[in-house]
Amino acid sequence: MTYAKTTEFDIEFQNIANYAKALSHPARVAILDYLASQNTCVSGDISDKIPLSRTTVSQHLQELKKAGLIKGTISGTRIYYCLENKNINEILSKLTDFTQKLNGNQAACSI
Repeated sequence: MTYAKTTEFDIEFQNIANYAKALSHPARVAILDYLASQNTCVSGDISDKIPLSRTTVSQHLQELKKAGLIKGTISGTRIYYCLENKNINEILSKLTDFTQKLNGNQAACSI
């Protein structure tokens, strides 16, 4: 059995870290930005919009799906990708709370 030290941390810290990991590559940020700019779910080849190979874009899409930031629905031979708005709102809330906590502690550090 593999034991991951990450499980020793609070579930909120784990959630923030997982979202941050999903956002840690510019291609994933670009994919999210592209999906956010559309008024509907996107079908077809997103690699037409991202300067990477189809295989690489597919890998990034899988990471975003795994993190719960997007969803993909298969219809016939097409996959329709959309933002997972519930989870997007959750990440916004978690990151806002966390960064406000960081910003609120402006203790002077004298070294």
